[in-house]
Amino acid sequence: MRIAGQRIKRTRLIQTEKYVVAVEVEMVIPDEDPSEPCLESESVDLLREIKEHAERGDVAWLIERGKVCAR
Repeated sequence: MRIAGQRIKRTRLIQTEKYVVAVEVEMVIPDEDPSEPCLESESVDLLREIKEHAERGDVAWLIERGKVCAR
């Protein structure tokens, strides 16, 4: 289900013990409560998936989705 509102892009950082991944995600400023941008479930799932790949050290996959830095 999509939230009604203005869509914006924001960079989020996913940190693990070995990597930091910067990825751009879509956020929504809801019409009902414009006080703060929200993540939709698809964006939350993507961030969770990126963290899982970062924990496994799957750098090739991560590079396709964002910027990767080794800690």
